Amino acid sequence: MLSSASGQERVDLDMVTRIRQEGFHRSQVMDLASELMDGIGPRVTGSPNMKAANEWARGKFESWGLANARLESWGPFGRGWTWDGCSVRMLSPDTAQFIAIPQAWTPGTNGPIRAKAVRVNATVASDLEKFRGTLAGTAVLFGEWKAPKVEDKPLSRRYDEKELEAVASFTIPGTTPPRINREEYARRRELSKAARKFFTEERVAAVLSEGSHDGGTLSVQDGGSYKAGEPEGVPWVVLTAEHFGRVSRLLEREVPVELEIDVRARFLNDQPTAWNTVAEIPGTDKKGEVVMLGAHLDSWQGGTGATDNGAGSVVAMEAVRILQAIGVRPRRTIRIALWSGEEQGLLGSRAYVAEHFGSFPYTPEELEKPSFLRKPSGPLSVKPEHAKLSGYFNLDNGTGTVRGIYVEENAAVVPLFEAWMAPLKDLGVTTVTMNDTSGTDHVSFDTVGLPGFQFIQDEIEYNTRTHHTNMDVYERLQKADLMQASVVMAVFVWQAANRDGLLPRKPLPRWEPEKKEKPREETPAKSSGG
Repeated sequence: MLSSASGQERVDLDMVTRIRQEGFHRSQVMDLASELMDGIGPRVTGSPNMKAANEWARGKFESWGLANARLESWGPFGRGWTWDGCSVRMLSPDTAQFIAIPQAWTPGTNGPIRAKAVRVNATVASDLEKFRGTLAGTAVLFGEWKAPKVEDKPLSRRYDEKELEAVASFTIPGTTPPRINREEYARRRELSKAARKFFTEERVAAVLSEGSHDGGTLSVQDGGSYKAGEPEGVPWVVLTAEHFGRVSRLLEREVPVELEIDVRARFLNDQPTAWNTVAEIPGTDKKGEVVMLGAHLDSWQGGTGATDNGAGSVVAMEAVRILQAIGVRPRRTIRIALWSGEEQGLLGSRAYVAEHFGSFPYTPEELEKPSFLRKPSGPLSVKPEHAKLSGYFNLDNGTGTVRGIYVEENAAVVPLFEAWMAPLKDLGVTTVTMNDTSGTDHVSFDTVGLPGFQFIQDEIEYNTRTHHTNMDVYERLQKADLMQASVVMAVFVWQAANRDGLLPRKPLPRWEPEKKEKPREETPAKSSGG
């Protein structure tokens, strides 16, 4: 056994050795990756591929002998969507085949259509009005045209020691600019919503926007609404920066451009339910208590969801496979959950946490906002299972090596995690940071006062090539990194499942009603006596 500096936290080095042996010498993580990414493909929530992935994962858990392998429904989510093909060609002044992918939750064209290209640029919703009555039947190139810049920067990168020190250095809340400019985000969201409505009313043939990145890589997400009953809108596709730029330059020079667009996409209104896939390794003397691990299984439609977040999903799966294969009998129940709806705002994990552990109430108006902008309308309500969850470990930042863990300002877990990492330092796992990180499913747990953690990972190509792009495919995965991450995750989960006590918690989040400004009392006017 290895003890922490305080002499209290024990590390089962024999189990660490067994986990490393299984994970490094008999790994199945890349086989899982190929089955998921190559065999099933992209997994937009509500699509047939997403349901196939849910069932595939359940089948894997059952074949490994895990208990209670199941699909837990949540929702209603809304309507599904899928696409079978997309072609955009320039017919004049020259012929050219463009790289294009449809935005999710936008309709198809019902066969090839020909349309004159026009440029529409707007920075605020009111800018659209000057185009009213001029766009019917056209192919609209919408949005700012940004010419790609040649930059002398590597596409792939890993943390160096100085950068890890910066991650570990605590940032006092409120002393740095927020990660997301809420005003700018709200402006863009309003413009996007207004544009969808405007182009539908104007009966444009299709909308084309520029994908970020260059070199044939484009980012693609949603261009319409998954909510049942809302208008389907118009076909909306994303072009590579180079092809968007070519048409834009021609239009700037007043050269007419004719495009042929064929989008084969459809909505699925017959099944509004979505699912998370869950399975367990039963505990022994503390089986009523639970340690969870997981990742989101859903993805966008451009690639095959390899680094976002097939990588996290197969690592979590491999971690429980390792533990099951070496015949562990944990004290606490180990539960894996693979989420859907993450890309729409952590919907699957939020629904699971609300069902099992607790939730804040929200007004209908707040629920219309993105999850990170919502403000609760009342205090936290907890359920009995809330007291039984020790912690949740999440992986969702690509294919990179695990370098440490974010503890979300939970100081009491720092010495524990440092002790757990000691026999993993030769794998590059060295950093525990009190900082928080956002945008992954651990937030659903942390929001209701449960210990939820996200691992620190090397970026590799996550932000430069693969995140939400058509290049998010199996070939971008790093085998050694995924094997390492699987071993690290298995060690953390095992340690949490077998320590004497539950993981320490932060105080429960407090809710305080918004203070309304009192109306100012008017001071009676003074008379101008004579």
